[in-house]
Amino acid sequence: MGRERITGGLEAELAKHTGIEIHGANLRIVFMWRRIRCRESLGLPVTKANIKHAAQLRAAILHEIKVGTFEYGRHFPNSKHAGNYSSARDERLEALAERYKPLKAVDITPMTEEKYAYAIDICVELVGKDRLAGILLPEDIHLLRARLIETRAPSTANHYLATFAGFLNWCESNKYCVAGLAAACTRFAMSEKEPDPLTHEEFDLVVTKGCLHPQDVAATTLAVYTGLRPGELCALAVEDIDLEAGKIEVTRAITADGTFKLPKTGKPRTVLLMKPAIEACRTLIAIVSKHPKRDIRVYHNRHEWRDESVTPLLSPSTQARKKVINEWFVSTAWNTKWAGIQRRAGIRPRRPYQTRHTYACWCLTARGNLAFIAKQMGHKDFTMLVEVYAKWMDDESPTELSRIWDGIKTAQSQANRYRSSPG
Repeated sequence: MGRERITGGLEAELAKHTGIEIHGANLRIVFMWRRIRCRESLGLPVTKANIKHAAQLRAAILHEIKVGTFEYGRHFPNSKHAGNYSSARDERLEALAERYKPLKAVDITPMTEEKYAYAIDICVELVGKDRLAGILLPEDIHLLRARLIETRAPSTANHYLATFAGFLNWCESNKYCVAGLAAACTRFAMSEKEPDPLTHEEFDLVVTKGCLHPQDVAATTLAVYTGLRPGELCALAVEDIDLEAGKIEVTRAITADGTFKLPKTGKPRTVLLMKPAIEACRTLIAIVSKHPKRDIRVYHNRHEWRDESVTPLLSPSTQARKKVINEWFVSTAWNTKWAGIQRRAGIRPRRPYQTRHTYACWCLTARGNLAFIAKQMGHKDFTMLVEVYAKWMDDESPTELSRIWDGIKTAQSQANRYRSSPG
């Protein structure tokens, strides 16, 4: 029975109710769910009573969708769409984020948890706290990317996207949203920034003009001649140094909020010291010789840590005039100090991390062994050295060729002497 065959009374009743249609000989309801227009046949003949029943059912469905309790398969268990449409549950994005954060926290340190939580909160705010996860589309994530990059550096935006992608992966695996959202969190391409190491002349200006205290001279010298990351340098303790063996055990790093964690690679490493670094350590140890040990906790993750009692090698209290001062440098304090040192030295300002690049570049231009340098710096292998410092390696190509040729000639000469020797 088509529309042309229904009576005037049925036509008038049908006109009263939005979203009720005739499909073949039966009634069908139409509604929007998760941005999809859904049409479902009820298998009911077209009568006034059935039209009213269909209208009431549609109103109930719309209410359930509004309050987030609608289950497609419960209303339409035999529908071919039930499996597809019911693969995601109606949950608000903010509520899911609050559920996810403590679950993620069990695998990370408190400092990392704080950074993750902040990134997730920013992304949820931009997407919409009250949005239902089940109706999100890749388009929404593309819009998020656009909003993030409007006011943030690519590196910051990429951190937010990576963190949010982890959250969306969790949502997808638990059927809170459709698949493909996490994959839409593509990172922004970043231009490769070449290292900007100190020249030997600039380093001389830093230690002679920029540094006002022996501690600063020694700390800067140690940074340049070891390649330690700023967080590793600031977390050093007197107990980490073996002057007789000429080495430092790097077992911790300090975060921006003053908590301690494992080094970036998650593993301790031994750094062998050049003579300037040994003398710098000797100076720093002497400066803090009367300082008391401090009890600290080094986090491996949220549930694992170790407690230590150590003497800070670099302490703000050494030069401080205030009575209450931190016993350890953190990144913000060290950044401020390094900026002042460079300003007084009259050199181009650089980030503190460039002292690490300085160590690598100086070692490479001195034709140091790649595997040794990589191990000193805490790299897994020397792949990163080749990628990041290729320019400094290329600069030495002509002299390196001469050195290799000299080595080959020496080996050939020794072989010839061996062959010509009697017996």
